[in-house]
Amino acid sequence: MNTVTKQKQNYLLPIIMMIFLFGMISFVTNLASPMGDILKFQFNVPNWMGTLGVFANFIAYAVMGYPAGNLLQKLGYKKTALIAIAVGFIGVGIQTLSGYAGSFGIYLLGAFVAGFSMCLLNVVVNPMLNRLGGGGNKGNQLIQVGGSFNSLAGTAVIILTGILIPNGIQNSQISDVFPLMYAALAIFAFAFIVISLTSIPEKRATLKTTVRYEHSPLAFRHFVLGAIGIFVYVGVEVGVPNILNKWLQNPDLDVLQLGGLGSAEAIAGSVTATYWLLMLVGRLLGAAIGSKVSAKAMLSVASVAGLILTLAAMFSSPESMVNLPVFKNDAEGLFGLAKVPINAAFLVLIGLCTSVMWGGIFNLAVEGLGKYTEKASGIFMVLVCGGGILPLLQNGIVDMTGGLNYLVSYWVVFIGLAYLLYYALIGAKNVNTNISVTDDEEEIPVELATGSLPKEEQMQ
Repeated sequence: MNTVTKQKQNYLLPIIMMIFLFGMISFVTNLASPMGDILKFQFNVPNWMGTLGVFANFIAYAVMGYPAGNLLQKLGYKKTALIAIAVGFIGVGIQTLSGYAGSFGIYLLGAFVAGFSMCLLNVVVNPMLNRLGGGGNKGNQLIQVGGSFNSLAGTAVIILTGILIPNGIQNSQISDVFPLMYAALAIFAFAFIVISLTSIPEKRATLKTTVRYEHSPLAFRHFVLGAIGIFVYVGVEVGVPNILNKWLQNPDLDVLQLGGLGSAEAIAGSVTATYWLLMLVGRLLGAAIGSKVSAKAMLSVASVAGLILTLAAMFSSPESMVNLPVFKNDAEGLFGLAKVPINAAFLVLIGLCTSVMWGGIFNLAVEGLGKYTEKASGIFMVLVCGGGILPLLQNGIVDMTGGLNYLVSYWVVFIGLAYLLYYALIGAKNVNTNISVTDDEEEIPVELATGSLPKEEQMQ
């Protein structure tokens, strides 16, 4: 009894650190979007170049996604987590140095390195939390807590960035957000120390007698279309708030009709953060009804709703204003109601739709893959890079309109959501059921295969 209690106490701190790191994934990733606005004005570059930080962060997934899974399998949870944390510290450190050096290129390098860390953390944090919780319901509960903290961190970083820009976005500098970078560095450093001093339960190493499989996940049409769906989904998820934030705080448009009075950056940050907050709400609702509603139905409804909201945002008049609760940071007080274009309200509501899409796409794509599921997960991680490519395309479209028509770029989002609807209704059907997915080969412990187990255990 005492041993069990002691073990739970020993794992409490690393569990907390893993949950914080779950949040850091969203914190560091979402920092790239408002940083793009700062880069645009500090270095006087077009929108698409300002988005290169987001691109660098996500393109790292294309490079590291598949190797990350192999690294976890080879080194185990603890060593992979330590590597991910160290790389994250270096990446954020380089971004911080770019503020001192005033260098656009150094910042992009830091964003790319940070992307490696986020990819590694994504691969290790979910299974590690599950293992620290002892698997089963407790492990799943910890993952859900981590996912909720992930959404909260994504919400907070957008709001905090708006608060830390006191002189208007056109006068902003990388150094304005140093407090956020210092906080990230501190969390990474503390997490590294805690994890390095903690004994983490590892999965027992196994050696497969199978040399290679006859097919790969790419032999399944529904998986290939689902992998494209993940690419599209992450691009949509990131692109919606990325363009929204830029549009609301553009000093040349004054869409918030402040006339130079009040902080457009703080209001824009709050409105954009509401998108991520609604993703948290959507995830909680999705988890509540997930056992009763199929992934196909959930993805279909979310896609249709997203399409309607996107069209409404593109074709409604920005002159029509509605009140949204925001962080105002002005003479009237810290919080209050602010008038925003109704288009912004429609775009914010898309967060409810995107919140449930990842799980739906993943479940449909790996359905029926059997022994090919593990490799399929690695391919999925590679295609997260869509989060950097589609927003870059959106910002390029804005530049083509003279840098003023932001709403037209949402045709990219509309097409993406239309594809996800097609996938849910048609593309997710497994038409390759003739391929065997069962593995008759037995996995044996490495110790047994190498003869390192005691003789009496080998004979059992």
